[in-house]
Amino acid sequence: MFSKNITRIIIILLLIVTNVGCDQVTKSIVRRRVLPYAEINLLNSHLVITKVENTGAFLSAGHVLPGILRFVLLSLLPTVALLFGLYYVLTKHHLSTAAVTGLCFIIGGGIGNIFDRVYHGSVTDFLHIRFGVLQTGIFNMADVSIMTGTGLLLLSWLMNKKKQPDQSQS
Repeated sequence: MFSKNITRIIIILLLIVTNVGCDQVTKSIVRRRVLPYAEINLLNSHLVITKVENTGAFLSAGHVLPGILRFVLLSLLPTVALLFGLYYVLTKHHLSTAAVTGLCFIIGGGIGNIFDRVYHGSVTDFLHIRFGVLQTGIFNMADVSIMTGTGLLLLSWLMNKKKQPDQSQS
């Protein structure tokens, strides 16, 4: 039992560290090699690399907030939420593999973006996808981790809901 718990903790921490590492390595490369707002077109211009420093949150939300309020809302509260998430994923042994993996991706992505915000004063975003009129905002690998993790949590929830008997007919 003890060995199983240690193995579980190691796997969880490795998943989180891998997500943070992928995010930080890609951001480091972009910071060193891509000029701000320069565009590098890939895949027939459907994938564009362009470096933007985002002082806000998702789609720059909150970038005009006063410094202390921005720190509390974009760094302090998310850090508390990530610590709670880490505690939750480490202590709740009933979670499915998809739920644990999803939470690890979300936590890893969150750590990557908070690290940037605290250490660099902004989050480096650099990926932009375009397909005709459909396009994304500019994002980074931490955002990919967070979205992937959210998808895995949704999948886990749907699979769990499907397994439970319908109680509305009682």
